[in-house]
Amino acid sequence: MPGDAQKTFYLETFGCQMNVHDSEKVIGTLLHEGYRRVEAVEQADLILYNTCSIRDKAEQKVFHRLADFKKLQAQGKKFGVLGCVAQQEGEKIFERAPHVSLVCGSASYRNLPQMLAQIEASGAAATQNLDAPKPEARNLIRITGLDDRETDKCFEIEFTARSNPHRGYITIIEGCDKFCAYCVVPFTRGKERSRTSDSVLAEARQMADLGYTEIQLLGQNVNSYRDPAGKPTSRKSFAQLLAAVGEIPGIKRVRFTTSHPRDFGRDIVEAIDAVPTLCDHVHLPVQSGSDRVLHAMQRLYTREQYLERISWIKSAKRDISITTDVIVGFPGETEADFAETLSLLDQVDYDGVFSFKYSPRPNTPALRFEDPIPDAEKARRLEVLMAKQKDSQMSSYKKYIGSTLEVMVEGRNEARSQWVGRTSQNKTLNFSAPEEASPKMGTYVPVRVIGSFPNSLLGELVV
Repeated sequence: MPGDAQKTFYLETFGCQMNVHDSEKVIGTLLHEGYRRVEAVEQADLILYNTCSIRDKAEQKVFHRLADFKKLQAQGKKFGVLGCVAQQEGEKIFERAPHVSLVCGSASYRNLPQMLAQIEASGAAATQNLDAPKPEARNLIRITGLDDRETDKCFEIEFTARSNPHRGYITIIEGCDKFCAYCVVPFTRGKERSRTSDSVLAEARQMADLGYTEIQLLGQNVNSYRDPAGKPTSRKSFAQLLAAVGEIPGIKRVRFTTSHPRDFGRDIVEAIDAVPTLCDHVHLPVQSGSDRVLHAMQRLYTREQYLERISWIKSAKRDISITTDVIVGFPGETEADFAETLSLLDQVDYDGVFSFKYSPRPNTPALRFEDPIPDAEKARRLEVLMAKQKDSQMSSYKKYIGSTLEVMVEGRNEARSQWVGRTSQNKTLNFSAPEEASPKMGTYVPVRVIGSFPNSLLGELVV
């Protein structure tokens, strides 16, 4: 293994599953370069923050965190900001946090080994520069990895440090070409670029050989996947790739997220029906139930087109769970528009809704829109929507009482003497089990449902 085995790093991750998996690959890269991971920031030579810019004030949170640990610079520690905030803010990070040495967007992670070498070289030079007036001055270095959105490169490595021994992620497409009016992702993660189906399947087979039984395919718009290799007739569609991963020996469950309604085809539902290992769950963000708001958001579909896709899912042979994302208070959203979103919840009967108040994000088209909706009104609408969805889930989850579901065992809640599992529909099922029949982590067990709550089920292990 190259490098000095004494080098240490600390990595903190904010945001989505894409960021979590990116961090797994970054960690793998650092370990391969001779670094050792530590759990406390004070123990690290290199302190990294993998950031997300989706939520409001995300960049402020990053700068606050950097300010909290500025005092460690005098100890010779180096700091790096990775991910979406790094790409969004660029070299402005150096201005606001001069103790930062590395600013790197996700499209440049493939260049991390060279960047790490530069940081190490600067550290060695600083050690010799004993005439510098202050310790901070000896540590000053500026390294950037800020690719433009036109890059065709994906971040593929052979040494991902996966954090879960049973479930693993595979990124099949990076970037986004949709340019929704409120979303910063196309500007921070670049254009859509897909991996070859052969490389995805090779990674999935390797994971199966290592004992992984659940795989989740990832992408900002995962179903926008376009196989870039081979003849057009031999390239796999997203649905074909999904099915192929599900047919790999040893794989028991395959999930995917997040889908864009514009590229969601009936063939995806047909694949779920045909391949038992494909989980019966689809996350299909709608964002609004109003055509007028959808047009302003630049979502590229209408309510009717979205509901057509919902009809494909509901007509499947399997009982497919449907979850979604909703934004309330988008600029110009009227009370009538909001009412249309509430009516959509009634029409679809979602198993789960992730709902958010609109907040302006840098570089997005929506910044030009007038936003006359007071924050208090956005909060009210959010509360109304969440209460409605809670009532819906309280009612719909009751239908599972008395049924037996297969769950993957994920953890143990000692305080409640319960095991924690997840169903194929991505529902959390907490269950009890006799001590002599305690299940092992990562195994799949039958559980009889005896109770329900708005966001979870309660059960007993079937022995």
